[in-house]
Amino acid sequence: MLKWKRSLTVLVATALMGSLAACGGGGDTKNTSEPTSTTAATTVASNEPVKLRIMWWGAQERHEATLAALDLYTKNNPNVTFEPEYSGMDGYLDKLSTQAAANNAPDIIQLDPGWTPDWAARNQLAELTPEVDVSKIDPKLLAGGQSAGKQYAVPLGSVAFGMIYDKAAMDKLGIANPANGWSWDDFFALAKESKAKLPSGQYFTKDYAGDYFAYSAFQYSKGKGTVITEDGKFNIDQATFLEWTTNFEELRNAEIVPPADVNSSDKEFDPQMDLMAAGKILLRLSFSNNYGSWDSLKPGAYALVTMPRATESGGWLKPSMYLAVSAGSKKIDEARKFINWFVNDPEAGKILKTLRGLPVNKDNATALESSMSDTDKVGMALLRATEKDGQTWTAGAGGWTNYIDKDWPYVRDQLSFKKITPQQAFDQLKEASTAYEK
Repeated sequence: MLKWKRSLTVLVATALMGSLAACGGGGDTKNTSEPTSTTAATTVASNEPVKLRIMWWGAQERHEATLAALDLYTKNNPNVTFEPEYSGMDGYLDKLSTQAAANNAPDIIQLDPGWTPDWAARNQLAELTPEVDVSKIDPKLLAGGQSAGKQYAVPLGSVAFGMIYDKAAMDKLGIANPANGWSWDDFFALAKESKAKLPSGQYFTKDYAGDYFAYSAFQYSKGKGTVITEDGKFNIDQATFLEWTTNFEELRNAEIVPPADVNSSDKEFDPQMDLMAAGKILLRLSFSNNYGSWDSLKPGAYALVTMPRATESGGWLKPSMYLAVSAGSKKIDEARKFINWFVNDPEAGKILKTLRGLPVNKDNATALESSMSDTDKVGMALLRATEKDGQTWTAGAGGWTNYIDKDWPYVRDQLSFKKITPQQAFDQLKEASTAYEK
């Protein structure tokens, strides 16, 4: 089954590459040559009417702020209007990849940092500099959007990876609140202690046994490095993985995490389907910039805490997401002009606030910190607590997007439904990695 699914992934990728080659992108996932410049194919920005398609994901609050920013840009540049496409995270990459394969990708696209190396290496993105000013952005944040020394995507924010918990519910049940600096031992102990106080149908946290990002934090904290190395090698530490998955197996058997059907029904930020918003779990993974979205679902109920640690920190700071221009766009110059404004303009910064993390433009970030709302300050507190000794985030080698987005969820679901053992899960992930290793 796993082999078939990987073969299907290869077929989809092959179709995608063929379509891109037909529109002048060229190359495949193993092409390590310098991406072809698209500058010559662009149209010079002018006062002619321009409609830019732009695509992003997020919660409702981010949608509303982004739409307000687009309105302001059109007010300042009346010849430019937008065709926005926005949704939640679920299905976003599949939709975007399908559009790219059909040579119909939006002009401007929001990308997860984990996807960006693949898109740049496959010549799917237009070069952004020097038209986009990156002089006030931390070089460490820029690195993930570069390929062959050129900038193909710019970061939109800096965020911390941690956890969010339902403080109001835990206080009502008499369950101790986690505190910054807590350990994974504390995490699993608190989960087991909560069992006696949880009513039927309520659970401590999601079943994260096969979750790529949760496990990455655990392996980081054990000092075992990244799951995928910078040079594109499988690096799941077997003993650490078995410790992690066995711990969750115990929680699953004790009904401290949701059964598989409930676990798989979760849709983050959906008022009805999000397991924490629905009161079915007490704690889940979260980025610092998402606190406002959680708080809008249940004002005053939630609190943030650092990712648990072991010998090292488990959490990290990272670019929240990137913004890029599709290489096939016929409006590349106007799209670059917009991205430069979106990232650097002070008025745009005031509208967008911290909904994509702390702004990467240092001046905008400073201005925003001085006038932050109480909600924003909660997210900032997690960022500051994490940056003290947080791990250095890396996108890793390109070419592993499907491994993270397809192979891991496949194994995750098998673990949750008790169809495989922790050892079998490790073996499947190791076998699947051979299709991606360079």
